[in-house]
Amino acid sequence: MTSRSQEPRARFAEELRALRERNGDSLRQLGDRVGWDFSLFGKMEKGHTLGSADVVVALDQYFGVDGFLVTLWELALGDRSEFREPYREYMRLESEAVSLWHFGVTRVPGVLQTRGYATEVLGAGDIRGDELAQQVEARLGRGELLTREGGPRFRTILYEAVLRVALRERGAWREQLEHLLRASELPYVTIQVLPFSAGPCSLDSTDVMFLQLANGRTVAYVETAQWGELVQEHTPLDRLQHAYDALRDQALSPAGSRAYLGRLLEEAPCEAST
Repeated sequence: MTSRSQEPRARFAEELRALRERNGDSLRQLGDRVGWDFSLFGKMEKGHTLGSADVVVALDQYFGVDGFLVTLWELALGDRSEFREPYREYMRLESEAVSLWHFGVTRVPGVLQTRGYATEVLGAGDIRGDELAQQVEARLGRGELLTREGGPRFRTILYEAVLRVALRERGAWREQLEHLLRASELPYVTIQVLPFSAGPCSLDSTDVMFLQLANGRTVAYVETAQWGELVQEHTPLDRLQHAYDALRDQALSPAGSRAYLGRLLEEAPCEAST
């Protein structure tokens, strides 16, 4: 038994701090010697972020621990305990999916959210302080699903309302629109917009993500502002899929959706000059 945490993310943070203190470095000294801003290491030691691979490799080499820190980081990266309990099974399945298709009526999907967007939408709920910082990092980590080698194909249909509710922070909103535009040009990502002109929406109160797993099985996760549910039974899955197919037929084409996003970006106000 050890007095240190058995949770991978917490253990990584604890070991990083222990290595620094054993080496006699302050955070500022560590930043100067490894070549990154010392505030990043402070956030890593508090568990607010895991840092990137190149940062962790540099730290591992600096402390001379022969891959120990990298191993802990990899375990922490795969840990889903940072997500609230109802989402953990879904997150496990999402990490194993070979194909994902989504409909968003209220929010940009987590895998496509920027830091500014995630911070504002999560902060609009009851999350504050350290918990907010942790949830933002967890959500940003989901974006790695689409950039890793061999990642799943992904399609999202965004109801126009999602793109008409701008963030309060102008710069963060422009950043999110720019991110969507860049993502829409990736060969394995398809973004479509369902315009208001399509009429009443059959999933007008529900966000849904479908996941096709490696064994061919399909599951869906439906979510409202108050609850989320993993749907695995054949009949409700069929109904959701039929509703999704109908929305896809009414949505703008991928090219038309890129043009729509481009127009929104042109219309989005810039940060006020100083």
